[in-house]
Amino acid sequence: MTVRFFGCLIFIVSFGLAWAREEPPVRIVEVRDGIYALYGRGGNIGLSVGEDGPIMIDDQFAARADLVKAAIAEITPKPVVFVVNTHWHFDHSDGNPAFGRDGAIIVAHDNSRARMLETQYLATFDITQEAHPPQGLPKITMGEAMTFHWNGHTIEVVHPGPSHTDGDVFVFFREANVVHTGDVFVRYDFPFIDSPHGGSIDGMIAANEYLLDRIDEDTKIIPGHGEIATRTDVEEFVQLLKTARERIGALAKAELSYEEILSFAPLAGLDHPGIKKDEFIRLVLLGMGKDVPAEARR
Repeated sequence: MTVRFFGCLIFIVSFGLAWAREEPPVRIVEVRDGIYALYGRGGNIGLSVGEDGPIMIDDQFAARADLVKAAIAEITPKPVVFVVNTHWHFDHSDGNPAFGRDGAIIVAHDNSRARMLETQYLATFDITQEAHPPQGLPKITMGEAMTFHWNGHTIEVVHPGPSHTDGDVFVFFREANVVHTGDVFVRYDFPFIDSPHGGSIDGMIAANEYLLDRIDEDTKIIPGHGEIATRTDVEEFVQLLKTARERIGALAKAELSYEEILSFAPLAGLDHPGIKKDEFIRLVLLGMGKDVPAEARR
């Protein structure tokens, strides 16, 4: 019995260590003027530290909350005061309850709070996102824009219109010339456009063109996913989206079926990672109001 007990204990400890290794560590990158990017599993986190206390942009997954808190403690001993959600998707907001329970005030667009109040289904990933508990819900919401005067920064939170979802925001640190874009701009090329929840390729292009009007060659960009970017990276992303829209749109106007459009391989030559091409085309067509299959194509 003793041997069995210790054998079982070793298995449990070994399994626990293996599971723990599945959560990558938090990588901290100082961007500029007390603003940091925190990388790991899920969307990129932005963090501003200073006299007023930390203000955080997005918070990844619930399972990573302790890792994220430990990383923040390496930068500042102060607890997080505000969490700004760039949108409601699980890989950017599932940490909300953990920080909300600690006293952080969560801020988001009106539409993002509305999504968090109810269970949502993301067909692309075949994932059901449960409604947030009260501690994880935004306590402050906004429509078009709001401004924080915090840690010596003027922090402008702006809704560029429906784009990746219907509740996206950009977060501009004016004096530092830094911006967190959420998933409106990402660095895995073919992006996930959540057309069933208000996103569209037209909105993505319009939002990124708005972003280009607000930034310059010296701007540091924290994307929703990927490494720190520049204005040139956004320009290339917009061109990718425009090329995809032109090709897919031309076939859609010809009244072809979804399967027929796929057969023409409209994204040929645009060999980028990210969302699979068939699913990207399906989401683009859905955002154009076309009749397409509802099932996930992962």
